[in-house]
Amino acid sequence: MLGGINNQLFLQAFGGFFALLLLIPLLRWTFSRGKSHVARPAKSGNVDEYGLLVPVAKPTNYIEGEMARKQLIDANIRANLVTAKDGIALLVFPEELSAARAILKNQ
Repeated sequence: MLGGINNQLFLQAFGGFFALLLLIPLLRWTFSRGKSHVARPAKSGNVDEYGLLVPVAKPTNYIEGEMARKQLIDANIRANLVTAKDGIALLVFPEELSAARAILKNQ
């Protein structure tokens, strides 16, 4: 006992204070909104909302689009098949657009 103070009770009181100092930021981080580490579900956009990619074809169904995409990939042209708001679209980069049209025209 130092100076008439019970040291064990004194340290227990500060132990609870330090535990709260650790719990407060942890609980604020846990229950905060808007900063989720979980990916949001993908949403479809318009054909012109896919960055640098431009539409090269609009297949009637997904199977035809996948077949056309496979032809472009076999010709070393990077292509993506997307389901946009206005239907399925086959997208390529602008520098490969003319080559992609020529390959799809010859099918």
